[in-house]
Amino acid sequence: MLKPSLQLRLGQQLTMTPQLQQAIRLLQMPTLELQAHIREQLESNVMLEPIEDTEATGTFESLEPHPMPDERRGDAEAPPERDGSIEVEVLEDGWSERAISGSSDVWRDDDGQADLADEAEESLQDHLIGQLEFGNLDPRQLGIARAIVDAINDDGYLTDSVEAIAETLKPEITCDVTEVEQVLGLVQTLDPPGIGARSVSESLTLQLQLLDPATPGLELATAIAAKHLDLLADRELTLLKRELLTTDTELETAVALVRSCHPRPGSVISSAKAQYVVPDVFVRRTDRGWSVEINGSTAPRVQLNQGYVEALGRGSGHSSLRAQLQEARWLLKSLEIRNETLMKVARSIVERQTAFLEHGEEQMRPMILKDIATAIDMHESTISRVTSSKYMHTPRGVFELKYFFSSQVEAADGSGASSTAVRAKIKKLVREEDATAPLSDSRLAELLADEGIAVARRTVAKYREALGIAPSNERKRIAEK
Repeated sequence: MLKPSLQLRLGQQLTMTPQLQQAIRLLQMPTLELQAHIREQLESNVMLEPIEDTEATGTFESLEPHPMPDERRGDAEAPPERDGSIEVEVLEDGWSERAISGSSDVWRDDDGQADLADEAEESLQDHLIGQLEFGNLDPRQLGIARAIVDAINDDGYLTDSVEAIAETLKPEITCDVTEVEQVLGLVQTLDPPGIGARSVSESLTLQLQLLDPATPGLELATAIAAKHLDLLADRELTLLKRELLTTDTELETAVALVRSCHPRPGSVISSAKAQYVVPDVFVRRTDRGWSVEINGSTAPRVQLNQGYVEALGRGSGHSSLRAQLQEARWLLKSLEIRNETLMKVARSIVERQTAFLEHGEEQMRPMILKDIATAIDMHESTISRVTSSKYMHTPRGVFELKYFFSSQVEAADGSGASSTAVRAKIKKLVREEDATAPLSDSRLAELLADEGIAVARRTVAKYREALGIAPSNERKRIAEK
């Protein structure tokens, strides 16, 4: 019979403390999300206060000077040979517990004026309903028209059938399909032209009907829009001419009319709001080399409220305020860790991708998360969190940090080439090819092999499709036309 007993065992266990969880969460937050989180903390924690004037940044600069790249030589020029890796040192680091940079005045210009985006954007539905209210419709017709407008997507097409729209109006309005069709005809006369169509063919036909009947080629263009859009899309102009029994000149005029129509009329009104990318890191060229600097204007400005801290004293009371003080200190420490980790990762990326910064995509080096993790002695998951939704501003544009990581394509000499560099070389070869004799995937593979990059034809085809480049036979057909 088993008897209960007590045993003492020693063991190790990794525990996710609240402080560690907060540091990980802040590490992977994008800039705008981090700013919103800090604003919430400022409203809920009295031990925190914003910093109005102090601006702190961390700047790192290369010790080895490099000549500025000559843009006239092109991006394909190989970078000069260097002995050893690029060294980077810390020139300035303004982080401290009392100065966590950034504030709510991120978007202010040099004159102190806030750069506010135009929020007064009119949706497609508002645009259409505004016209219906001046259309002298009776309440019944207006109700049906509103239901039709609600069923129009952002591209301007009717997504529901007239039968479904008639059903959705019940029991307030009982109508048949014929009545919905009549009101739909009224909606299709609204601006922009071609709105409320159920297909591309119908939308183009509606737009062509608004032209002057005496327009040359209008009748032929209407026939193309109604029945032969598939031939036009496939560029089968010879077959199209045979089907319509017309001449080359008349067909060219009609095709020009069809192509002048907008295939997505609703997008003219309901254009998507521009999404602006705010870089977290700046990379600049200096006299001493490449410098890496944290964008101090985007990080949250917050510090401890020393007045409350001093008033709290060392007494044993006010447990809730002491808990808020401890949370505030954890937050500041987590922000400091986030900044330092981001700078280490950005500095390490610049060290390895100097050739890209100087000569372009064709000189991108293969790099994976493990390379950076090993260099700065951190886990790969940490590098993944840091590089997610973080952006770097370079002389060649703004890139997400993940952009600099790419797989390796083995070269003939045993070295590796970045898949990004291979795609850039393919794009360059296609751009410089003879339009009347475009390069096939096999020929592209041969040209890459001549440069020391041995890739299979199917790999070239995969990269070409990812770049949105048509096959050689289609490129030749387009050039001939």
